[in-house]
Amino acid sequence: MDVKSLALACATAALLTAAGALPAAATPDKPVIALANAYFGNSWRHQMVDAFKEAAEKAKAEGKIADYIILNGDGTVAQQNSQLAELILKKVDAIAVDAASETAVNGVIEKACKAGIKVISFDSVASAPCNWQLNFDFKGYKRDQAEWVLNKIGGKGNIIVVRGVKGSAPDADMYGAQEAVLKKYPDVKVVATVYGQATASVAQSAVANALPSLPHVDAVLAQGGSDDTGIAQAFDQYGGDYAKKMPVIEGGGSSNFIQWWSKQKEANGYSTISMNTTPGIGGAAFWLAYEIVKGANPPKMMIMPVATVADANLKDFASLPAGVIVSPSYSQEWVQKNLVAAKAGN
Repeated sequence: MDVKSLALACATAALLTAAGALPAAATPDKPVIALANAYFGNSWRHQMVDAFKEAAEKAKAEGKIADYIILNGDGTVAQQNSQLAELILKKVDAIAVDAASETAVNGVIEKACKAGIKVISFDSVASAPCNWQLNFDFKGYKRDQAEWVLNKIGGKGNIIVVRGVKGSAPDADMYGAQEAVLKKYPDVKVVATVYGQATASVAQSAVANALPSLPHVDAVLAQGGSDDTGIAQAFDQYGGDYAKKMPVIEGGGSSNFIQWWSKQKEANGYSTISMNTTPGIGGAAFWLAYEIVKGANPPKMMIMPVATVADANLKDFASLPAGVIVSPSYSQEWVQKNLVAAKAGN
């Protein structure tokens, strides 16, 4: 089943549990922990949900939780608000939320908090004061990556900007960081801005549709999630001068892109940089929710590391299987040490 079919299936049949049935009832010692994922339409989100499920399965097998629930949405605020309302009615103990909007789901999150449910938003965070935020430094790493790319093309030339998931906090943060860097490079011209939805197929179509009307493109600033693969495919298919010299495309951690990059490097010395948020955060979000339910009180705002692939370590990732995003997994012990205990250093 392809990504589009999987997304549709999970949007229409939203309730998933360990056993595929209604979750077991919580007890004081064994909570029920839920995931409300607003969007399921790209490889990154699939891998994130898998990481959450893997952690939840481990916790259930060890007798730490009664059950877990996974709800996947179609990217709309309306559906996620409905998901959250459903989880409140089910009286789960904690909800990990990959939010459809930084602000539009806050009202339902506040209702969950008032009902005694612990809420942790992550990746695409919500700003409700009662919830914990497990975020990435989107602005920081996208600033650094854009600086690298624009320096690579000598601070001048034509570029395409490929934005991410419309309406999401990460898209706003990353695009804002890229714009700030671009202001420092007056000789760099943005010749097109498109939405790639952090998805290979969408990014490929968006870039392919734009290319015929554009001057020669020297670089592409992107956002990740597998859009890098789609962008590379669009230029491959367009051909022309790009057959000899590809633009510098920002990598977003897709193994397919890293494999393409490796072949390009071997053939003509192609060089770029890949930086990405790690979908393993799904597992970290599960264990963080569990620790909070069990009494931990970590900082309200926490930052996860990103993964970087450069020419120097490219060979270490070139043998990854197709269709995955570069990411470590995060254990309960990692969460206890790096997130829960982080408060001592604040």
